[in-house]
Amino acid sequence: MSRLFDARDTFVRMLLLDLSGLGYLVFGTGDGREPTRTQWILALIAFATALLLHKRRMANLLAQSALLIAANILVQDQMINEVGTSWALLELTMAASRPRVFTSAAVLVAVIHLIGGYAHHPDRWAGPVFGALVVVGLPVLLGLVIRTTRELSRQAEAKAAAERHQRESESRAARADERSAIARELHDVVAHHVASMVLRVGVARHVLPDADPRVTDVFDDVHRTGTAALADLRKLVAVLRDPTVRTDATLTAIEPAALPAALTAAVSTARQAGLTVDYTIDDEAAAIDAVRGMAVLRLTQEALTNVAKHAGPTARAQLSVEVTNGDVIWSVADDGGGVAPGLPSGGGHGLTGMRERVEVLGGHLTAGPSAGGWRVATVLPAAVPPLPVSPLGGDG
Repeated sequence: MSRLFDARDTFVRMLLLDLSGLGYLVFGTGDGREPTRTQWILALIAFATALLLHKRRMANLLAQSALLIAANILVQDQMINEVGTSWALLELTMAASRPRVFTSAAVLVAVIHLIGGYAHHPDRWAGPVFGALVVVGLPVLLGLVIRTTRELSRQAEAKAAAERHQRESESRAARADERSAIARELHDVVAHHVASMVLRVGVARHVLPDADPRVTDVFDDVHRTGTAALADLRKLVAVLRDPTVRTDATLTAIEPAALPAALTAAVSTARQAGLTVDYTIDDEAAAIDAVRGMAVLRLTQEALTNVAKHAGPTARAQLSVEVTNGDVIWSVADDGGGVAPGLPSGGGHGLTGMRERVEVLGGHLTAGPSAGGWRVATVLPAAVPPLPVSPLGGDG
């Protein structure tokens, strides 16, 4: 019913009503008499008025009421004009912003019908009264039912939206609490121990001035690594505690210059698992930002892991990382390893996590069968639009 009486389909309803009225005139009025010329004129005017004024419901009702008055005076059969007036009342009842509007319209139509019935049959009131109840009561009742149904639907949609917003707010609050807890742990435990290790290595370098140069080199390397790790931890704690950070993609990063080496290491790990991996890494990959660099690395690791898991260790994979106008074009494809591709698009937590990681960076991950194997690909745009918080998925 909601679709049949949709406010956008008023013209269609009026057109169907006109066709029904035309059929009534052409195929017979029920009493065996042919429609008169006056009846045709009034009917055609009513048809045209219904179509022209389908959006101006009050004007349509007044015009149809005037035609009904004329029909009561000029013709014997007022069926077409009665139906036109009743339908105009129905449309007004469904759409009127205030009940007073369609109530006044209903009274007007009832009065016209009663006066017309009394003029034709002054000795019989029961017929006109019953007819008025049908001509006025049914459209008003149906219109009220449709109004109530629409209002209940709007209330249900508003309630669902409010509940959805509440769940999102609770999720954001829970995520903020979790981030604060992680920040406290990193600061109070991990950062403290790393700082202590860096301090002790520094002390060892000074208390052992005559140590073997190889030992000194180890101390220097540990000191540099620990100092860098401590700086990264402090940055991570700052990010976790910053309520203005709106994407989890900023929680992990990699030095841009280290990305090619990290990708090569991921390829080496996959090869150790038995895969044959060919790769093409653009020289400009070393210059992309840290956040997208970490995303590319994690996507590569997850994709190669999925190749080994689903295509088998005998599969051949191809990794491609290109940079074009600042956009990172990434893909991993495999030949299936002789196994029919069976990983459905969107299946598995790993693929879901890859898709979510890409989406928070403004990209779109495609995954599906290709050349007997499987292929995942994405483009990470240079300019990332602000997005709502979206949790990263787990590993598959």
